Amino acid sequence: MTSNFPQAGEPPGDALMIEELTAQQLAAVFARMSGLLLSSEKVDTALKLITALAVEMVPGTTGAGISLMDRHGRRVTAAATDEVVERADRLQYQLGHGPCLTAWAERAVVRVDDLAQDERWPAWSRPAAELGLRSALSAPLVAGPEPLGALKVYAVPPHSYGEREEHLLTMFAAQAAMLISNTRTAQDAERASSQVAEALRGREVVKLAKGIIMARERVDERAALLTLAQLAERERTTLRHTAERLAQSTVRRLR
Repeated sequence: MTSNFPQAGEPPGDALMIEELTAQQLAAVFARMSGLLLSSEKVDTALKLITALAVEMVPGTTGAGISLMDRHGRRVTAAATDEVVERADRLQYQLGHGPCLTAWAERAVVRVDDLAQDERWPAWSRPAAELGLRSALSAPLVAGPEPLGALKVYAVPPHSYGEREEHLLTMFAAQAAMLISNTRTAQDAERASSQVAEALRGREVVKLAKGIIMARERVDERAALLTLAQLAERERTTLRHTAERLAQSTVRRLR
C-alpha cells in the first residue's frame, strides 16, 4: 500500500508543503460550502453540491455519495454523482453491511484498497468491483451526539487512496456534516414557522366567522361557536372551511 504522506527520511519541507496544500484545498471548498449555507438553498441542493465537491476534493475520485437516514428510519443514498455509486450503495443497504455502513456505525474512516481482494465484506465488495470500482473511502458525518450518516468516494484503480486522502475526506466530512445539520435545522424552522402562521390564520378566520354570527343572530360567543360547529357538521367539512365560506359569502353580500 502506498501512502501519500512523507515517509521516514523524507525532507520535512515536503510535509509542510503537503499540509499547506491540504489547507488551501479545504479553505477553497469550505468557502463554497459556506456560500451555500448563507443562501436559501434547500437540503437536496446542498447534498448534491457536497458530492460534487468531494469528487474535486479527493484526487483520483470518480464518484461520490452521501448516505443518510430517511424519515422512515431507512438508510438511503440522499445524493450521488452517478448511478454506479447508487448501485454500490444500494447493495450495502440490502446486505446490511459494507464500508460506508461501518464508517457510519463506528464513527471512523474506512478505506478499501482493492474491492476485488478485500475480505471484510466479500458479499458486497465483489459485486461492487464488477461495477468497475476498485477503491473506496468512507467517512462518518458527525454533527452532535449521533452520526447523521456517511460520505463516501470511489475510484476505478485499486490503491487510489492513502493516509492523505483519509485526512482530506475526514476534514471535508466534518464540514459537510455541519452544513447538512444547519440546513436541515433552518428548513425545519421554516416549516414550523409556516405551520404556526397557518394555524394563526385558521384561528383568525374562525374568530371572524363567530363575529359575523354574533352580529347577525344577536347571540354570545359561545352560541356563535356552537352554530358554526353545527354548520360544519351539516356540511361535513372542517370548522375552518365553514368559517372561510361564511366570511367570503358575507363579504360578497356587502359589496
